[in-house]
Amino acid sequence: MNSRLTMLIIASAFASAPFAFGGTDRSANSSIGISDEPPRFDFAIESAYLFGAFNPPQNYEISADFLTTRVRWGNYLHREGLFRGYNQVYFSFLAEPIIRGIENHYFGLNLGLRYNFVRPGSRFVPYFSGGVGLGGIDSHPEQFGAQGQDFTFNILSAAGVSYQFSDRFSGQVGLLYQHFSNAGLTDPNPSLNLFGPQAGFTFSF
Repeated sequence: MNSRLTMLIIASAFASAPFAFGGTDRSANSSIGISDEPPRFDFAIESAYLFGAFNPPQNYEISADFLTTRVRWGNYLHREGLFRGYNQVYFSFLAEPIIRGIENHYFGLNLGLRYNFVRPGSRFVPYFSGGVGLGGIDSHPEQFGAQGQDFTFNILSAAGVSYQFSDRFSGQVGLLYQHFSNAGLTDPNPSLNLFGPQAGFTFSF
């Protein structure tokens, strides 16, 4: 499915969520929100459309699709204030067709941390995540501005908000930053820096 169409469908689901749950007794559905025991495991399907920034000689557009597993690592729901929440370790598989750019595709892995900021009784959970990884791109080193080799490191950083549709199912929207570089293994090493919207669905266990 086209990533832009996927994000449009997800955005529509978020927009209709207040009406879908409107008129319900929040006290009778407190189990839907995050309790004192957040989920131990998550499985997420995520999609982003990324736009290149300061990448000569041409801009890039990448359709980034991730399969992500998360494991809870640290429960801080006993805290008061802004940092009430819980931490997760995540592992993502990246499959990224390059819609516009010199190369054609990128496949990789990314390992990192995600922190979820939980408000008592709220279905909305802001989050921030970041990680590093590696992968392969179909490089064209003979072209100016292209990546110098196939092996490439990646850095991901994201911020957004998830919405708890139920105790097992949630959706998320946010912004994603992605960096590609081979860490100076070739010269030149132009790297790629990309930003764009991200959306996804999560199943919790």
